[in-house]
Amino acid sequence: MSQLLHRFLGSGDALARLQEHAARLRRLQGALEAALPPYMAEQCQVANLKDGDLVITARNGATAVRLKQMLPSLLTQFAQAGHAFGNIRVKVGTPEQVEWRRPPPQRHISADAKAGLADFAASLPTDSPLRESLERLVRRGRE
Repeated sequence: MSQLLHRFLGSGDALARLQEHAARLRRLQGALEAALPPYMAEQCQVANLKDGDLVITARNGATAVRLKQMLPSLLTQFAQAGHAFGNIRVKVGTPEQVEWRRPPPQRHISADAKAGLADFAASLPTDSPLRESLERLVRRGRE
């Protein structure tokens, strides 16, 4: 299946250029990860290479500042790895979107209600499922 996909991507001129550009970005990402300390490599990503400028996104502002301080040595390391370009631009990437969920409602039971439920549960037979549920409710209930 992957052979067919590679043949299709390489068939047209525009698709071939796109595939070549994506492969080059993957190689640059590998070179970036090798050039950065491990704690920074996981927070930085090659975004694009356009007009001789490499664009790198950082996960937050602090990482972007540290990356900008490392630019001269990064340019040297990229050149030694065989990737020569004029400039590196650093941008702060957008944070990952996390689906927001409403927190579960907190239900409170007053002391009087707990006492009433406990009395009612005590009046039920010992093997009653309702009694077990009421006792659990009384134990877990917040005042």
